[in-house]
Amino acid sequence: MNRSTKLPMALSALLMLAACAANAPRAQTSPERKPSRPAAMQSKQAPTQQPPAKPSRETSIGGGGAIPARRTLLPQSVAQGSLVIGGTHPAAIVEYAGRTVRVAPSGRFAFGVGRDEQGPIVVRVTQPATGMIEHRIEVTPRDWPVEKIDGVPPNTVNPPPEIAERIEREQAMVAAARKRDDAREDYAERFFIWPVQGRISGRFGNQRVYNGTPKSPHSGMDIAAAQGTAIKAPAAGIVSFAAPDLYLTGGTVVLDHGAGISSNFLHLSRIDVKVGDRVAQGQIVGAVGATGRATGPHLHWGMNWFDTRIDPLLVLERVCHVGPNAPNIEGIACPTGTATIKPEK
Repeated sequence: MNRSTKLPMALSALLMLAACAANAPRAQTSPERKPSRPAAMQSKQAPTQQPPAKPSRETSIGGGGAIPARRTLLPQSVAQGSLVIGGTHPAAIVEYAGRTVRVAPSGRFAFGVGRDEQGPIVVRVTQPATGMIEHRIEVTPRDWPVEKIDGVPPNTVNPPPEIAERIEREQAMVAAARKRDDAREDYAERFFIWPVQGRISGRFGNQRVYNGTPKSPHSGMDIAAAQGTAIKAPAAGIVSFAAPDLYLTGGTVVLDHGAGISSNFLHLSRIDVKVGDRVAQGQIVGAVGATGRATGPHLHWGMNWFDTRIDPLLVLERVCHVGPNAPNIEGIACPTGTATIKPEK
């Protein structure tokens, strides 16, 4: 075979091999897969909803670092003879009736509304972050019936000069005890309780007529009780006055509850405390009697804010002096403790 014949045959063999390779079955390969993403990453997460912020009683005024202002809590109206408890910024200056009212570290403050106050009364509050703001409170008038009391010793109704001087001297000592202005909040730590249980035989503010002679309105509440009945402290306090035989009031104890608020217990047959004693709520301070200007055994329980007389019955009945729609923020406006026990009518 010559060279020219070998070339066509080799070319034919190459073409046959190529055809066979084209018709051969191909091995199947899996397509390349990208690693799957976690389900949490496949869909965009919804933003987590934060709980609504609680309303704050403080609002910053003047930008970062400014002293916050705090909402002042006061009632819209009060009755004559009320004890009013409010709340504000602890560094605020509170003014009422020509007096700067003590503000506790909690922001609580208190003052009394007199029997004859007509209103509206004005309470001025100056906080560090604000100017002075006037708060006006309406005063609800009350009816004051006339009480006629006969059979009291004549010398206690129209005393002779020497007795009148003694009475004036004794009352001045009691008035001095009421000037105390301690930084205590015994008046608001718990609800007041009844010092004795019994019928109310004389009400605060009623006009008194002794043996036919008109005298000053009744300064407290009389509770009828048997001679020797134990008298309990209606709230904690410190004894600021104690005397066994004052001419008009007989056995007399003054218990200071802080911030100018005090209780006085009159006509006692026995006194179980002394000046300076720290007294807990419910502790016995003395016993019911009929000493001084009295026609029978009973407890006269009076209350004061300095020289302003307030009604103990309203103090017993109060729940909160900021009104039903105002929040009780951290106990500023309302005291804590158990409910009071109502007396027998």
